[in-house]
Amino acid sequence: MAHSAPLPAPVGPAAILPYAGTIFLSAFLLFLVQPIIAKQILPWFGGSAAVWTTCLVFFQSILLAGYAYADLGTRLGPRRQALLHVALLALSLLTLPILAGESWKPQGDEEPISRILLLLLVTIGLPYFLLSTTTPLLQSWYWRRFQSAVPYRLFALSNFASLLALLGFPVLFEPWLELPQLGWTWSGVYGLFVVVCAATGWASLKATAAARPDASADAGAAHDPATTPQAAPGIARQLMWLALAGMGSVMLLAVSNHVTQNIASVPFMWVVPLSLYLLTFILCFDHPRWYVRPLFAVLLLVLLPLMAWKIPSLDLRIATVVYFGGLFVACMFCHGEMARLKPAPQYLTRFYLMMSVGGALGAVLVAIVAPLTLEGYFELNIALVVLGLLLAGAMRGHWLLPGLASCAVTAWFAVTGAQAYAEGMRVMERDFYGVVRTRDGNADGVGYRMMFHGGIMHGGQLLGETFRNTPSDYFGPGSGYGRMFAALDELRPGPRKVGIIGLGAGVVAAYGRAGDEIVFYEISPKVVQIEKREFTFLRDTPARVAPVVMGDGRLSLERELRTQGGRGYDVLGIDAFSGDSIPMHLVTREALQLYLQHLAPDGVLIFQATNRYIDLMPVLQRHAAELGLHALLVEDVPTSSTGADYWLSGTDQVLMTRDRRLLEHPRIAAAARPMADRPGLPTFTDAHHNLFRILK
Repeated sequence: MAHSAPLPAPVGPAAILPYAGTIFLSAFLLFLVQPIIAKQILPWFGGSAAVWTTCLVFFQSILLAGYAYADLGTRLGPRRQALLHVALLALSLLTLPILAGESWKPQGDEEPISRILLLLLVTIGLPYFLLSTTTPLLQSWYWRRFQSAVPYRLFALSNFASLLALLGFPVLFEPWLELPQLGWTWSGVYGLFVVVCAATGWASLKATAAARPDASADAGAAHDPATTPQAAPGIARQLMWLALAGMGSVMLLAVSNHVTQNIASVPFMWVVPLSLYLLTFILCFDHPRWYVRPLFAVLLLVLLPLMAWKIPSLDLRIATVVYFGGLFVACMFCHGEMARLKPAPQYLTRFYLMMSVGGALGAVLVAIVAPLTLEGYFELNIALVVLGLLLAGAMRGHWLLPGLASCAVTAWFAVTGAQAYAEGMRVMERDFYGVVRTRDGNADGVGYRMMFHGGIMHGGQLLGETFRNTPSDYFGPGSGYGRMFAALDELRPGPRKVGIIGLGAGVVAAYGRAGDEIVFYEISPKVVQIEKREFTFLRDTPARVAPVVMGDGRLSLERELRTQGGRGYDVLGIDAFSGDSIPMHLVTREALQLYLQHLAPDGVLIFQATNRYIDLMPVLQRHAAELGLHALLVEDVPTSSTGADYWLSGTDQVLMTRDRRLLEHPRIAAAARPMADRPGLPTFTDAHHNLFRILK
């Protein structure tokens, strides 16, 4: 006589706790390691925002590998799967601690994307892979053991832990622990995770075997109750999972790029969009009540054209609100639709696999494919249009017409914005470090060629034989550079050695005299190539210009100090920007200590401090006071009754030197003022620098 299967007993908190605790710990470590390792390698690659997007490609790709492992591992049977996982956990302990060795520092001529990916693979690859398997794997074990329970809320729990790690990094960890301490602390907690995960897996295996003593422990998935035949998700549904996950990932990276290239590429600015991205996962997979489909559809219909309209804007007080708000709504839509389409628990590993494929594909499209195929920053324009099409297709019905209308307006703004970005450009080329453009202007019969990096002009040159070696833009006669060189000509008329971090259009070379030596340090190959083709400052100057030193300026100076000793520069300028973003590793206390080792005893440090969003003056004043230097801010606001000096730009430049006499020279003193320290502002060091405290 046939007997019906007994109903599973309710699952108590004590039974759930090992799974929930292990998932929480793994997700916390998974997202805490991201800003730790990125913080270490960011200065090695020039502080570029592309470092973070490349890291996200790695993180998403390893997450894909982890989810694929969890999906395929179910076919091994419970016992073999558990033994394999415990063995890999034990092996991963040999890779600790997680920090990269000094040998990974680039020399200046490497291809950055492949080097970053290889560095991450060797340094954190296996631990990160195993952490990424934990959520789907333990949910699978959970379902196999309890069967009737629906484990998707454990996915929301894992994202909550990830969010805590991200928010905790700038608030709790970064201010109190230096990088080596962060690495060792993380490694120690990871060791605890290995023990907990192995114990949970072993206990799950024993409980499952005890509940089914007649079942072979090594039976394949075909004999596992987790694979009781139910309606399997079709190809169309799986492709929709992939598209929605990919769109969320694309929006995360495109918005992060758009914001960080114009402020600063530091973990603080990465954490906000990634936290919003994770928050949407938490809400959408915690309970259906959080994703109110009509509300988020209407919000997205409005925000898509608004975001496309604001792409050219450099007013980040508005843009950050629009884009961070838009990112949240876009990801709520994508992840809410995914939650609506989630399968039965027995297919959850396939669901997570397709989700991770989409996430990795989106990251690759923005971080690798876009820089290789698009001349400018057009990926956000494209993403907004595609998201509009996805919205119209997913909602259908009476939403189709409003969706297509919103998509059409979005496309119009996106296309016109891209046209304005490219209009009149002589050159527009892109590499890992950003987009370089040149454009010619003319006023009162005087031609002028400008170089742009991102949305910011980075120097320019007057055209024609008469004017072309004239200092211009941020380096005119009234700027800190112009006044400093004029004073030096009177006080120290002999030959001088000048080093400049950041080539731009090479305008500083116009101040060179016969007998002078000028060395430029530049990280972007495109900047060097375009400077040679489009500008003539380096060829026209009477000074001897050394071959451009390729690579991050600080790393190059560190190498020179080891191999050649100090360079003895009379002037060392720091003018390395990416868009309007300042690489913060160039303005820390350790950076200034390095600069001083390359400076002559009475030499001058000069910092370009012009910025829309960051107030560098208190940071530099603190460094000057602690290092025994005299410092002044030179403010230049060009004026002309004829308007013929439109090629000169207002600028703030900070001069530091031990030679007080130089700063008291009338040419400098006429436009200089002392800088005030800011009480309570911590000294910016390599280990600790709080960008939030110096935002304007």
